[in-house]
Amino acid sequence: MESQLLISDLENIISEKIFIKIEKWNLYLGDAGLSRLLAVECIRNKEQGPLKAAKISLEAINVNVGDGVKSFPLINLITTSQILELEEILESFFDN
Repeated sequence: MESQLLISDLENIISEKIFIKIEKWNLYLGDAGLSRLLAVECIRNKEQGPLKAAKISLEAINVNVGDGVKSFPLINLITTSQILELEEILESFFDN
């Protein structure tokens, strides 16, 4: 039960703070249905440390585009500042 709470807590933070950047448009991961996947991946990679866990997790999640014919790693769809934001989130989350 505790691990489910951790995932849900991290999911909530990610859903409100991390977004995909398309031109001048921001699609938050909560709205895109990707925040739980990212939270699970980040917790799975926790032992790597927050900085590496963020990048490994973002690379592991593929995002389908259009009809799903093409997909891209999530890390290719977010800005460098968003990667840094995720690293900071994981640092504070893992320290607790």
